[in-house]
Amino acid sequence: MINNINILQTGDGWLGIEKPCGVSVHNDPGKDVISIVAKMIENGQINLLTDVKQDKIRIQPVHRLDKSTSGVLLLAYNPDTIKELSNYFFKGLVQKQYFALVHGNFEDTENKLFTWEYPLTKEAGGRNNPAGNGKKVAAKTCFKIIKQSSHYSLLEIQLITGRKHQIRRHAKLDGHPVLSDKRYGSKKSIQYLSDNLGYDRLGLHAHSIVIQDKESPISIFSQGIPEKMNDLLTQDKIIE
Repeated sequence: MINNINILQTGDGWLGIEKPCGVSVHNDPGKDVISIVAKMIENGQINLLTDVKQDKIRIQPVHRLDKSTSGVLLLAYNPDTIKELSNYFFKGLVQKQYFALVHGNFEDTENKLFTWEYPLTKEAGGRNNPAGNGKKVAAKTCFKIIKQSSHYSLLEIQLITGRKHQIRRHAKLDGHPVLSDKRYGSKKSIQYLSDNLGYDRLGLHAHSIVIQDKESPISIFSQGIPEKMNDLLTQDKIIE
């Protein structure tokens, strides 16, 4: 069980953390991110910039991050701050960058910006129909290649829109599913990665969150590409 979470940055009424892979943000009392951070505050491991009484602090996530996705998560505990930051996300004024480890390689990658623009339903899809059933809306994902191995590619991704599971669905639709994606990837490839390469985590990591449209801009960055993702590329022989 995880007892500590890396605190990346704190501000007036908020804190940015690095969520571990496999830990829920909430809805898992005692084991989720909110429970762990609340306990760390109670134990004096986190110093908050706040005028809210310690016994009245209620930590809330400002945005979503799936259980299987690691990386930067913005939390807030001041009611006014929660409302303000949530409004930036709602209006699409937040820049979010991810690292994704996907199957396959790309050609002509030098300094090239790629784009996925497959329309998606607002609700999640599945491996047999990642775009989803019913009415679809515009969705845009931009990315560049950081490095490639013999069978896999590491992407740096900028979300332009924010549909549910957008990166994972777009990657699947383009024939480059995210590694170990139990919802959109193939069961056979997931089993192969686990049995032969010891790789068992979703290849998706939220690297940064930037909110510029503020008097005091917020920029939070993770500690970098997760070790397991990097190690897999090295093990698979990186293409120079």
